[in-house]
Amino acid sequence: MYGATLNRLFMAALLVGPSCAVCWADPPAQTPDADTAPPEVVPPPADFPAGRGAQNNPTEGEMTEPLNKAIAHGFGYLKAHQNSDGSFGRGRYGKHVGITALCGLAFMSDGHLPGRGRYGEQVAGALRFALAHSAETGLLAADTSHGPMYGHGFAALFLGEIYGMNPGDKQVRDALVKAVELIEGTQNEEGGWRYNPVPYDADISVTICQIMALRSARNAGIKVPKRTIDRAVEYVRRCQNPDGGFKYMLQAGGSAWPRTAAGVSSLFYAGIYEDDSITRGLDYLMLTALPGRRTGGQAHYYYGHYYAVQAMYLAGGEHWQRWWPAIRQELMAKQASSGGWLDHHAGGAYATAMSLIILQMPKRYLPIFQR
Repeated sequence: MYGATLNRLFMAALLVGPSCAVCWADPPAQTPDADTAPPEVVPPPADFPAGRGAQNNPTEGEMTEPLNKAIAHGFGYLKAHQNSDGSFGRGRYGKHVGITALCGLAFMSDGHLPGRGRYGEQVAGALRFALAHSAETGLLAADTSHGPMYGHGFAALFLGEIYGMNPGDKQVRDALVKAVELIEGTQNEEGGWRYNPVPYDADISVTICQIMALRSARNAGIKVPKRTIDRAVEYVRRCQNPDGGFKYMLQAGGSAWPRTAAGVSSLFYAGIYEDDSITRGLDYLMLTALPGRRTGGQAHYYYGHYYAVQAMYLAGGEHWQRWWPAIRQELMAKQASSGGWLDHHAGGAYATAMSLIILQMPKRYLPIFQR
């Protein structure tokens, strides 16, 4: 119902042109509250990699009626599991800023925004909760947060997507700017990030959360130093093993498909599209994680597929054509009768939000997912 209109609005809200390494240079000065029209969107350059055209509408067959019904059922589950303060999550991960942000992004992936759409109220509640837990330091975290930089990265991404679509919201902008500054200030000497907001050590799993948040913020016109991204790219590259997969930290370690998906996505969001590291990483994912033929195990299933579907979508071409029908079928088969998806570690709200974001990838409503 809201798709075509919101898609045009989202594209207009993007404040940068083609995605490339140079776009991490400082954005032009802005007056957030000025009543001015958004800048014209610059089309992608002629040398964009194959599969990365300007079209952001689902192609024929990507979205099906059974899939739409599964998504609607999932929305019902999420709505029923939102807490009175706007947060999502129960038990150990109750009132979690990161999970709440992911749930908000799941609704936004269908075009729902604060005050707009059937689930606008749910997105607005998630936003209120995130803003209520923005500390003076810039950290986005609730009292029950576990490994706060994970949640901070997801929450900063959520604020970046909200602000990218409504650049006049000063409260969101202020919280986002502080969140970005905290990310910049906690990057360690290796170029990455880890569980806590201190620049001591790093792992690739937390690092992708911060890179994606910075990308979203930069798309929305927030200043992000190019050096921060350059150092992060160097860190990610050093985490790649000879087999094309990625290890968890710079110290010696084996490859695994979830962190490989994170590594490849990190490079894409840093503005690198054609690169040997990406090619080898994609090959590793196709060999170890393709749904229906996966050999790499089930650990970190939803986290891994959240990034894997982004990597394959950004790669385009045959990678996307093979991956999308396979993950669509697998996730739909995993949906519970309640409408949700289950994860014994992080809970149903987390697994359902991740699944809904994955299953709505072809809609391309979120600016971060637009090509």
